[in-house]
Amino acid sequence: MDRSRLEAFSDGVFAVAITLLVLNLTVAGPGHGALTHQLGSHWPSFAAYLISFFVIGIIWVNHHALVRTILVVDRLLLFLNLVLLLWVVLIPFATGLVAEYMSVYLAGTRSGAGTQGGGDVRLAMALYSAVFLGMSVGFAGIFEWTLHGARVVNPVPAEKHWAARIRFTGGSVAYVIALVVALVNAIAAFVIIALIAVYYIFENTPTSSAAPGEPSAPDSSSGDTTRT
Repeated sequence: MDRSRLEAFSDGVFAVAITLLVLNLTVAGPGHGALTHQLGSHWPSFAAYLISFFVIGIIWVNHHALVRTILVVDRLLLFLNLVLLLWVVLIPFATGLVAEYMSVYLAGTRSGAGTQGGGDVRLAMALYSAVFLGMSVGFAGIFEWTLHGARVVNPVPAEKHWAARIRFTGGSVAYVIALVVALVNAIAAFVIIALIAVYYIFENTPTSSAAPGEPSAPDSSSGDTTRT
């Protein structure tokens, strides 16, 4: 299969998923209080939108960086990519879920209604964390695939495999922590997930650098294609 088909299909899924996030941003409208109050009471929706937007964006950037180095697209890679996309398309659902339940929960605490619904918001945050964990594991599977055989340009040296794995999959451990914390404190888990997103904004996909004068990856515009 041509590598460009894999990347084009994935780009389409990323684009749809990141666009669907905005559908979770709603307000009741006129007759339901001042607009500033409505916007302020829905801050969890905006916060979840920003986190999920940047997570999907980061995954897209890293996916592009990884795929452009691939020389051979085989059946296993196609299924590993599908596993990643399976979790990516769940992000808008999980984002809407956690935003809705957190907004209701916080509104209840502000009105003096107590912590009713705390169990639901913790479960929603746990599902939110689980989706990100699944996405991280899916991406780690693709990265692991690139470490074996002559599958990429300038592969990571064998002696650096474990260092690359630890650096690349560290987010999975952090998402596990967020998942566990979510069962106790939803807000704390939300903060952890936000910090993971910030970390990966500055973290690069670990790949081996090309030698001076050599391209770091094949140029897709030159007509180079991969084969199954």
